[in-house]
Amino acid sequence: MPDRISPLAPFRHDTFRRIWAASLISNFGGLVQSVGAAWMMASISSSANMVALVQASTALPIMLFSLASGALADSFDRRRIMLTAQVFMLAVSITLTLVAWYGLITPWMLLGFTFLIGCGTALNNPAWQASVGDMVPREDLPAAVALNSMGFNITRSVGPAVGGAIVAAAGAAGAFAANAFSYFALIFALLRWKPALPESPLPREPFGRAISAGLRYVSMSPNIGKVLLRSFAFGLSTSAILALLPLVARDLVMGGPLTYGILLGCFGVGAIGGALASARMRETLSSEAIVRMAFSGFALSAVVTAFSNNSMVTGPALFVAGACWVLALSLFNTTVQLSTPRWVVARALSLYQTMTFGGIAGGSWLWGVIADGRGASNALLWAAVAMVAGAALGLRYGLPQFESLNLDPLNRFSEPQLPLDLKPRSGPIVVLIDYEIAQEDVSAFLTAMTERRRIRIRDGAGHWALMHDLENPAIWTETYHVPTWIEYVRHNQRRTQADAENGDRLRALHRGKEPPRVHRMIERQTILPTEYERYKQQVDMH
Repeated sequence: MPDRISPLAPFRHDTFRRIWAASLISNFGGLVQSVGAAWMMASISSSANMVALVQASTALPIMLFSLASGALADSFDRRRIMLTAQVFMLAVSITLTLVAWYGLITPWMLLGFTFLIGCGTALNNPAWQASVGDMVPREDLPAAVALNSMGFNITRSVGPAVGGAIVAAAGAAGAFAANAFSYFALIFALLRWKPALPESPLPREPFGRAISAGLRYVSMSPNIGKVLLRSFAFGLSTSAILALLPLVARDLVMGGPLTYGILLGCFGVGAIGGALASARMRETLSSEAIVRMAFSGFALSAVVTAFSNNSMVTGPALFVAGACWVLALSLFNTTVQLSTPRWVVARALSLYQTMTFGGIAGGSWLWGVIADGRGASNALLWAAVAMVAGAALGLRYGLPQFESLNLDPLNRFSEPQLPLDLKPRSGPIVVLIDYEIAQEDVSAFLTAMTERRRIRIRDGAGHWALMHDLENPAIWTETYHVPTWIEYVRHNQRRTQADAENGDRLRALHRGKEPPRVHRMIERQTILPTEYERYKQQVDMH
């Protein structure tokens, strides 16, 4: 049995430790700001829906822009992207502080500022989460993800209470000012970090194509698809508690901003417990069992919160909800990271965030509308029903267990020397691979080819087909297209060590004396010789 990895093991790595500590300060400021924004909205608007939209306005840009941010994080220096995001949020926070200080804030203006802060978060998060794998080795990654969740929730355990005290003493403008100051520690830590960036022999992938590649990879990865579905259901249903918590504090337990901060702090303390327990739970329970437990625990918490009119009862219920929140979200995040190679990890994480925060944004609006018409208690009870339904989704879309896949590049491909002088943009390229397969091996060959098709399309191939020679039944030909020569090279360099098993199995089934024959061709239209010469000149110019 392998040695158990300490949940604190990632702290051995200096870069992770410094940025984690700076993120702690930044998260503290963000939570103080969120308390100020939520309580200010409850003070300047009588609409429960507007209060719930404070959370939705922060989550919505993460849903809308995370995929684009993921494509940027996979193509550019992630450290620079994070710095850009932090400076942008600093500028927005300073402006929000001044507007609030001079009493110019309106409900829609407040939502606009929280939306802009959400835009900064959308830019920052894929780069930050993908960078964790650059700071710690693979075996420490689950613990690092859990520590990130724990760090956020350490601040959640005290930040909201402090935020409530700041709001009570200095108003929302004081909370916004505290958030503005909190960005400086992380900006300084990022300026000190000098990551070793690998040199790529290929030109940067065009932005639109990079987004398409991320979507294609995730769509051809069934395990990631299950994570996205369950994370959306989790965000949609469980967002009710955090979105409606200002109303719970004000209307159900008859408290003020300090009570709201304390209740949110109870949620954060529970989340710390969930982060500390996650490693032990992963050793004894399946991923699906943990997720179902998280949905069910949240449902129980929502029911208790709906019926309670005493903060001494609501607080422990929120403790359970906080633990379930971290258990589920850290498991979703880790599953995506361990199922994705480095070249596309930020895009996969951004899609995970899009689904999770899309659920949170949609849920915050939905439960706010229900609370407007039926009251916060009824909204929480309906949300509990949705949480139970989210747990039941596991009967059909169960989460996979962590896999110890080696997703490092395979590095078996060498760009062939060609007699034709191809340019990087020359194409389309057509590839045919001939296999000689004995009749008794056809079933195993077709099974392996099903997996090969998924790998090819996932890594950028199009028009994949498998053809059977009518005159020589032992010959099977795999064929696929890529748009240009540089995309053919990129396609082959995306192959991972885990994919090698499929290629090795196909080569073992091949009965020819020589390895499977590879034909690399370029499509050409039938044209007159004079037009061909003109065409050659145009290609040479490119």
